[in-house]
Amino acid sequence: MSPTGPEAGSSADVELRVPADSAYVSVLRTTSAGLAARLDFTIDDIEDLRMAVGEASALVLPQAEPGSDLTCEFFMRAGELTIQVSVPSHQPAPPDEDSFAWQVLTTLATKASASADDRRFTITLSMRSAVEESDS
Repeated sequence: MSPTGPEAGSSADVELRVPADSAYVSVLRTTSAGLAARLDFTIDDIEDLRMAVGEASALVLPQAEPGSDLTCEFFMRAGELTIQVSVPSHQPAPPDEDSFAWQVLTTLATKASASADDRRFTITLSMRSAVEESDS
């Protein structure tokens, strides 16, 4: 697989757009699990990723403009999956780093960050497979 990622400015390998409603978070979690399985993540890694995506969604959804879409972009590399969860937002604010959701997200993900500009709020998380890390 060719290296891709948001930092490289490349387009996502998979992009999923759903209504910005918590009822659709299960779709993101299931898609994340399926893509991680394709990258040979362990079952434990996949469950951690599913939880991390749920927490990222919980952080962005309250800031979504009414009637907008939640966008989830997936960047795949061998043994690593980077996910950007974002919503349009009138006045996005960075997450409270002391909140339970942020603490869970940063514990589960290999790397996590938040960004807010004048129109969009984004959580980016990366996870590496335990199998890939043990081979390094």
